[in-house]
Amino acid sequence: MESYQALLATLALTMGASWASGVNLYAALLVLGLGGISGNIDLPVGLEVLENPLVIGAAGLMYVVEFFIDKTPGLDSSWDAISTFIRLPAGAMLAAGAVGDVTPALEIAAGIMGGGLAATSHATKAGTRLLINTSPEPVTNWTASITEDLLVLGGLWTALNHPLIFIILMVIFLILAIFILPKLWRLIKRLFRKMGQFLGLVDRGLVDRGLVDSDLVERGEGREAEAALSSNPQYQRLQALYDEGVLSEDEFNTARQRLNRNSESQ
Repeated sequence: MESYQALLATLALTMGASWASGVNLYAALLVLGLGGISGNIDLPVGLEVLENPLVIGAAGLMYVVEFFIDKTPGLDSSWDAISTFIRLPAGAMLAAGAVGDVTPALEIAAGIMGGGLAATSHATKAGTRLLINTSPEPVTNWTASITEDLLVLGGLWTALNHPLIFIILMVIFLILAIFILPKLWRLIKRLFRKMGQFLGLVDRGLVDRGLVDSDLVERGEGREAEAALSSNPQYQRLQALYDEGVLSEDEFNTARQRLNRNSESQ
């Protein structure tokens, strides 16, 4: 029974540290470091370095920096983009350290899985915050940022005190992420497409997909061709189905090409 509980605790800490690093790495380092140095958390050998005052000080400094940047619309998404190259490797390293003194193969496997979990939580956070930035007021950014900080604190507390519950919550999170991330990606692409239309840029995607002839674009008639296609009720219905996730991108492009050819033949 003790070995079973130890296995659950190790698995929960491995998943919790890597998941939290994808949301707010510096908050996770602070929680583990301060908890370890105060004796409230019994860190495995691979994570004892987090108790070093230099590590705690650096994590605290970067947490303060991220605390303000993460609540500034626009800057938060830029910070997320830069942090991609920090959070993912850190998540892998924390997961590898959390498994303790094990074989190199198991340590590498834990690092791979930890990096994947950190990437999942980071992508979910970054995509959500990018959509939130479409709102002009800052309140939603502040709310989302504070909620993320509280999630990290609550998640790590649950992982350390109720490992089985945390593992179940992580499985639910991964299932939801598999469903949500593709839809987030579609919404983000739609956002950038709308921004391009707002700025008066020609939708090169129509040319690339063969929906608007490149000669029209060169003659400055791309917008008219795009407007004619967009005003078609059948096209609007296709766009709605695509936005709702009913049609895949390939199905949407094929149907739109067929619709464009029918329009040209009339």
